[in-house]
Amino acid sequence: MEQQSLYERIGGDAALRELTDKFYDLVFNHELISRLFKTDKDLIKEKQRLFLTQFLGGPQLYSEVYGHPMMRARHMPHTITEDDAVAWLQCMASAVGELPLSKELKDELFDRFPRTAFFMVNTDNQ
Repeated sequence: MEQQSLYERIGGDAALRELTDKFYDLVFNHELISRLFKTDKDLIKEKQRLFLTQFLGGPQLYSEVYGHPMMRARHMPHTITEDDAVAWLQCMASAVGELPLSKELKDELFDRFPRTAFFMVNTDNQ
């Protein structure tokens, strides 16, 4: 029996659309990290949705549109500190917390993010 991906278990595309909407409502207004998100907000949300679909075991949508994610390389033009990563994670924790999922599934989902968030840090400056 094949185990369902985390993408499927959280509710697939509908859940990711809800998550990205909640997440970016927080991020775009965050005093520390909003500076990192100044381009087309709808495009930013769509890229995140495509990436998360793939990242959580769903269809390879991001790669189909943009090629290999290479997330660290794509984030290098932006100065990202550890404080930025923490702020990003706080926004994600809040957004995940609002999803209509069990605590166990929320925890499993959120646990996928810290390693990646800190991998994006590219400066020692706080």
